[in-house]
Order: sequence, then C-alpha cells, then structure tokens
Amino acid sequence: MMAQNDLVVAGIDIAKDKADVCIRAVSQRQTFPNTAEGRRQLVSWLRKYKVTKAVMEASGGYERDWAKALREKDMEVRIVDPKRVRHFAQSAGRLAKNDIIDADTIAWFAETFGEAPGQAHDAARETLLQMVKARQGLLDMKTMLSNKGEHDVPEPVQKSHARLLKAIVVEIAKIEAAIAAMIKATPHFAALAEIIESVPGLAGTTSAGLIAAMPELGQVSNAAISALLGVAPYDDDSGKRRGERQIKGGTPQGPQSVLHGLPGSCDPAQPGAQGLLSSPDRQGQEGKGCPGRLHAQADRHSQHHDRPRREMGCQSPRGRLTSAPPPRSAFGRALAEPTDR
Repeated sequence: MMAQNDLVVAGIDIAKDKADVCIRAVSQRQTFPNTAEGRRQLVSWLRKYKVTKAVMEASGGYERDWAKALREKDMEVRIVDPKRVRHFAQSAGRLAKNDIIDADTIAWFAETFGEAPGQAHDAARETLLQMVKARQGLLDMKTMLSNKGEHDVPEPVQKSHARLLKAIVVEIAKIEAAIAAMIKATPHFAALAEIIESVPGLAGTTSAGLIAAMPELGQVSNAAISALLGVAPYDDDSGKRRGERQIKGGTPQGPQSVLHGLPGSCDPAQPGAQGLLSSPDRQGQEGKGCPGRLHAQADRHSQHHDRPRREMGCQSPRGRLTSAPPPRSAFGRALAEPTDR
C-alpha cells in the first residue's frame, strides 16, 4: 500500500543500542546498530527506497543522533509523541507490541497523518532545552533533600544533606546564569524573551522554559499555541447536552508545568501572580489571577457554558470563583486536527 500522495515514509523505532526501521510502501524492514556506521547504513538504505520522510518517536534523547544524521543528509524528519502512536495502534486493534511492530505502527501512523510536516532542527533551542531540564533536575533534587530534612534523621545525615543542598544551590545559580547568557546571545531567543517578559509576573526563568519547550512561539496561530500550552478550553458536547469547557492537553513535559511551577502563581496574595495568567481586562484586580488564562502574544480565548445556575471558572485557594466564562469559542472544532505535540 502506497502512502498518501505517494509519500514514502519510514517508521523508525529507537532503542538504546539499535533502531528498527519499516518502510510499509515497499514492505521492507531492517535493523541498524546505534553507531556512526549504523546511521550511515540507514541513510543509504532509505535513499535506496526513495524515502521522503523519516518518522520516529521521542525516546528520551536516544532519537537525537539518528535525527541529526538524517537531517544532515537533507532528509525530512518528524519526531512524534509516543502516546499518540500507542493510542493509534490501540484504536486499530493492534495490541501486540515489540520493536518491529512498533516501527511498522510508527510508519502507519505517519502515513495516516501524512500532512503533518517535519520539524525544523534548531541546535541552539535543543541546547537550551537540555539546560532548562538540567536546572529542573537540580530543583527536584533540592526539593527532595529539603523534604528529607523535615524528618528526624541522624546528625551526620543532616550535615550531609546540608552540604549537598548548599552545592545544589550554587549549581542552580550557575546554570541559570548560563541560560540567561545564552538567551541574550541568541537574537531570536532574545526577541521572544522580550515579548514574554513584558507580561507582568513573567521573568527570565519562565521565558527560558517557554522558549525551550515551545519552538512554535510566534510561528502558529493563537488558538494552536494555547492548545500546545495546555490552556485551551475544549468543547464537551453531545446532542443537546452542553458540557463544561475544560482546559487539557499541552506538550509532554511542557510549558504548562513551567507556568504551574511558578511560586505562588495561584495565590492572589503573591505579587508575581497579579495579571500573570488572567485575561487582559482583569489585570490589576486583586484575586483575579488563575492558571488557565495566558494572554502573552495571544487574544483572549473564550469558553462557553449555558447552564445558568453553574458558572465555570478558576478557584482561588480560598474557594472564590475568580473568573466567569466569556462566550463560546470554536476551540472544539479548530483544534481537532492532529498535532505532534
């Protein structure tokens, strides 16, 4: 079976030590070792069968070398969300799972959604993303050690934890300085950071996380960016029933966690929360900021709710309703198309 529009797609299942590849259009399968020679062999093999697009799942970083080798040879590469591929397989009744089957499933998925383009490679953004993730890893370690200090532990353990915490704080400061320097030195990062940080409450840490995790910033519509961010309200209707509009989705390990991780972002008493995620006409009003409303570089997105006795909005820590829903939007329809994020 040929792919849509005669597109020849290779599905690649990446493992630590190898890659299984399937070209469904010509019924070919092959396994290549995860070495420089293996990647050269893959490129030659794909060219032999005139493959126009290579598709692989995000695999914890193991996909990077393979994607780089293919892009260097001017081959289009698309990296997809493993969860979407798995749901696709289950919807087709394909319950078995191994490396060869996975490669075939990835190719089938890519053929089915063949209109989605490959992602342009940005080495600087990839470096920034790794630095942002490293900073988050250090913060997680700091939190873990701080939590352990709340329990009764022997004095030598307490001292050990204190030394580690002190070292971690120093390393966090170093990596934050490196992130700031990189953004300042990279013109397109600096331009995005200036726009993001113009929003009250958003500063360098958040702009770095958004720039690293969202290469689509400034490239797609407001509706699409809100969906990728995980703050878009989706329809939940059936027949005459009109369900509540709720935000959901967002990119894996995505910006929503960056925003929700801000200190006091839900607490109206925190100065950084004022106007942070509220709609533009509510900025500066006490107690109005709540996650789910990001207006940086975007129009205010609406929700619909036609139940007169029950309004939907964000709840503050004290249980007050902080925002009522505006009129209905077309999110449920406009955002129904597939996305790799």
